[in-house]
Amino acid sequence: MDAARDISEIIGWIPQRLALAGGWIDQPFMSRHDPQPPGSMVVVGVEPTMPFMDRCGLASSTRKVALRIWNGRLPEGERARDRMALVRELYWAENTGKPEPSGSQDMIGLIYPGVCRLDYDYAHEGGVFPRHVECHTDPATARWLEQVIHIVAIVSRPEGYSPLGEKHLEPAWVRRLGHAGKACFDAIVAHDARGLGESLNENMRCWGALVPHALYHPTMEKDMPAILDYYQGRYLGAMWSGCGGGYLYVVSEEPVPGGFHVTVRTA
Repeated sequence: MDAARDISEIIGWIPQRLALAGGWIDQPFMSRHDPQPPGSMVVVGVEPTMPFMDRCGLASSTRKVALRIWNGRLPEGERARDRMALVRELYWAENTGKPEPSGSQDMIGLIYPGVCRLDYDYAHEGGVFPRHVECHTDPATARWLEQVIHIVAIVSRPEGYSPLGEKHLEPAWVRRLGHAGKACFDAIVAHDARGLGESLNENMRCWGALVPHALYHPTMEKDMPAILDYYQGRYLGAMWSGCGGGYLYVVSEEPVPGGFHVTVRTA
């Protein structure tokens, strides 16, 4: 057994990504109801230092497509300079012909480094791609975020589960969702743990109102709302990594039992 073997030799060198507050605003069916666009969401590029569970909202299916079409690594040289072109290439490689395509935030989170705010407006390309991407790659901010985000593994979403069986796309809630993403980005840049935690809590309130099956569904074996309430009540904030389960992102300046950290990619 080679103890010195890099984990990326096993799981691939394509980066991973976290999606924080604002998720779903990248879907046109959601952004078209935003009364004051753009609405924002936050993605964080993560170094591939560990294998994540599948079906957890961590863009694992998109990453598998990227590993396949780019032979295990992000393109380099001239192609790497136009990140949005790579986003589009990966988006269509995964979504062509799909009735429910993945949102472009999955691709952006894998390709762009740092903490990125994605601003979506349905009037811009039908809301498929963001009107603007604001990236923050300051190493000090990355180190701060690594310490205050604790990731707790709970359970993958069930086979056959869909979060879209019930939708209540009220414009006021869509506006709150997009604003939660902006507040999340601003809090990270300011190193404001309390503001970051509140943005994640607000995100979950929005999901509960807009797509309630994100939290309640007959296929779920665990009491997802109770688990979320527990962590939100004891720490600065918490949200699920994806609809139907996965990991919990917990914001805390103190240790969280069972939590682990990731390495934010800044280059």
